[in-house]
Amino acid sequence: MTDRKYRNYWLISVLAVFATSFYPLYMGVRVIYEMIANGTVMKENYPKYIIPYTPIALALIIGVLLMPLFIKALKRYALVAGGAISIVAFFGFELLFENKVVVTAAETVAKLEDWQMYMCYVPPEGWGTTVTEYKTKTAVEILMGDYNPAFKLHFYLISVVLILAILNCIYGFAQMIKTGETGRKKALIMQSVSAVSFLGLCILACFTAFWRDGNITVSPLSAFLMSVFFIILGTTVGLFIGSLLLKQKRAITLWIPTIAATITTLVMYIGEMILLHAQLYRFGTGFLFNGIPGVVLAPIDIIVIIASGVVTFMLMYIVKKKNNDTVSV
Repeated sequence: MTDRKYRNYWLISVLAVFATSFYPLYMGVRVIYEMIANGTVMKENYPKYIIPYTPIALALIIGVLLMPLFIKALKRYALVAGGAISIVAFFGFELLFENKVVVTAAETVAKLEDWQMYMCYVPPEGWGTTVTEYKTKTAVEILMGDYNPAFKLHFYLISVVLILAILNCIYGFAQMIKTGETGRKKALIMQSVSAVSFLGLCILACFTAFWRDGNITVSPLSAFLMSVFFIILGTTVGLFIGSLLLKQKRAITLWIPTIAATITTLVMYIGEMILLHAQLYRFGTGFLFNGIPGVVLAPIDIIVIIASGVVTFMLMYIVKKKNNDTVSV
């Protein structure tokens, strides 16, 4: 009965990953067809954000398809193998798309990685213009500039987090079914909620850019969504690490995930800083929102970074408490 339940779970997981990956896979097939037929992808035919989401989808499919093999052969280390193979696959597909796909807009021709950077700058209303025509106007005119491959830091971070968090949930529940051990159940449920929430925000950001309008100071709605995005990113990483440390001493279980969440959110800010040439989007005006001299981060940014750690700490505290572990800090 357990083996049948396990096989059914794996089959459902495979079908679910394929179903949720339909659009990213469709984008990839469409771009490959354009490249084979025309040697380039015209701007009007380019599906938004093929990278990193098509490589993410392919990496997840590979990780889930290989799950029974890894669980059988490696048991408790199955996630390590599945995560490693999936991340290698992601970077393989990602670099292939970045360097082999060419986008053409009017007289401008660019590799896909260059085009993706320009799309980061241009708000949704600007997607109808060519790269050479569009010019963002701000006080310091920083939202357009020379190409810098380091801007992909935050794309890669988001991608690795999504792959590991989703695989952690799928592998974790599979091992619970296989072994009957439920010690990680509550942590995995929280991980699932955070991973799905983070994925949903990523999809929303793809199609709306959180309604940024090209100005360095964003609207209250955009500021709120960006803050939630940063906090959930950090929390997702913290819960991932925390779910693997539940059998460790309480201080380790609580504080390492908290620190990891805080550092992850800070790294995401650094990625945005690289993208915007040593600047950050501002969530308003005044002391709370102005950058601290020599730091770039504003007080509100520091609050968001700390908040990701606080939320992670509270969730891990709840997990430990529900696992009948006495928590003291």
